Amino acid sequence: MKKKSRPFAERHLESLQLATAVAFLLLVGLYASLTGAADAGLSRTAVWLLIVAAAVGAYMAMNIGANDVANNMGPAVGSGAMTMGWAILVAAVFEALGAIVAGGDVVGTIKGGIIDPADISDPTVFAWVMFAALLAGALWLNLATALGAPVSTTHSIIGAVMGAGIAAGGWGLVNWSTIGAIVASWVISPLAGALIAAAFLYVIKRSVTYRTEKTEAAARVVPVLIAVMVWAYTTYMLLKGVSQLVKIGIFPALAMGAVVAIVVWAFIRQPIARAALRQENSKDGVNHLFTWPLVCSAALLSFAHGANDVANAVGPLAAIYEAVKTGVIATKAGTPLWIMVLGALGLAVGLALYGARLIRTVGKEITELDQMRAYSIAMAATVTVIVASQLGMPVSTTHISIGAVFGVGFLRELLKVNYAKMEATVRAGHQGVDREEVEAYMQRFEAAEVQEKKQMLAEMKQRAKVRGLDGAVFAKGERKAFKKAYKKEIVKRSVVMRIIAAWIITVPATAVIAALLFHMVAAVLG
Repeated sequence: MKKKSRPFAERHLESLQLATAVAFLLLVGLYASLTGAADAGLSRTAVWLLIVAAAVGAYMAMNIGANDVANNMGPAVGSGAMTMGWAILVAAVFEALGAIVAGGDVVGTIKGGIIDPADISDPTVFAWVMFAALLAGALWLNLATALGAPVSTTHSIIGAVMGAGIAAGGWGLVNWSTIGAIVASWVISPLAGALIAAAFLYVIKRSVTYRTEKTEAAARVVPVLIAVMVWAYTTYMLLKGVSQLVKIGIFPALAMGAVVAIVVWAFIRQPIARAALRQENSKDGVNHLFTWPLVCSAALLSFAHGANDVANAVGPLAAIYEAVKTGVIATKAGTPLWIMVLGALGLAVGLALYGARLIRTVGKEITELDQMRAYSIAMAATVTVIVASQLGMPVSTTHISIGAVFGVGFLRELLKVNYAKMEATVRAGHQGVDREEVEAYMQRFEAAEVQEKKQMLAEMKQRAKVRGLDGAVFAKGERKAFKKAYKKEIVKRSVVMRIIAAWIITVPATAVIAALLFHMVAAVLG
């Protein structure tokens, strides 16, 4: 009976999700019809374009919420710092707040200078270019979410604007140097995220979890790590969130971030130290100290994401609205409050209805995460975005975050293999020794700190060399165990390849879809 009831429950949930999404889009269309009708002088065609564009803009915002927010919440959920329900609630609230409060009065509609609108003289044609791009980006994000592939929403709209622009004005309309930089970011973004996340995790392991007295080490180190996180996040929020309202340079942002970090460190140093000493002297005990910093970081990332990426939905819609209302082609359009609210609600609705799948993919399907690994991923995403934005590099936060997840996973694989080799050396130096003695030595070896491990390994290598073994003589069962340890895959390759494939084809796929949609519109209207 259980096997039959579960598919029914899933189908019922999917139907409810679809009905809610359709109802939301219909309400958006109804509101847009009232808004369009209120503008005297608009033609019937213009009013209908505004209605449909508003619904498509809301559809795009929903897909951004369903796909992109997983980058912020996935590590926190996967590590156990937050439940799925709380993650969706917190993200929905902070995404909407970010979009409304710090979304900016002006939203650039031509993302990254992809096309030159001066080459499109007809405002109606320009409006249809934006409409085709908006719908193409939304359709692609919907497909990627259904396939469980987190992709860049910014790259989706960039590819779509490029494709629709080419369809409208030819290949010369595109800024190919910008496209080249975006292609380069497919490699730079995930590699930077992976390396920085792995570096943070290794520092934590060397300074805390590789110590014999883990809680004492955590009492000293964790307050510093939290202060570093506060510094990075304060700087990030000033540059990527508050700067939408008031422009702040990198050095003032870093200075203000440092002041906040020092104040926070002074307040939390003693409480965190006391909490650390109350924990069990184990890695799990230390992990608990990172829970609340992860919750706060996820909320702040969601706020900054809402402030920035809402433009991918409402930017083209604002351009359409401006073209329809004034007959002017605007590369930057003043965005009415109702459009910003529409984008904010779309982000929240999409996340609430469909965000769980991608959160689960990022947090649990790529590699196993705990709070320390999630902390490293969050730091990698923040630091990489700050550095890249100052260097003018067009990186994707999605690629950075997923690359960071890859980085901590592959570091774990490397350390696992390295430890298996060390274990093999220890056992080689104990050939012919009673098994209980070997296991007792292995327990001492595992508990030893890094320097002590090196000394013990040197001793074992010398003993194996004297005996002429050099780690080459083992029982058949031991050889199989070590071989299996060397080949252990902690990162799921199938998920990695699926995500990378989706990254690579995002820009060309959305470009083709947008071009086809524009030609369909031109054929119907022509």
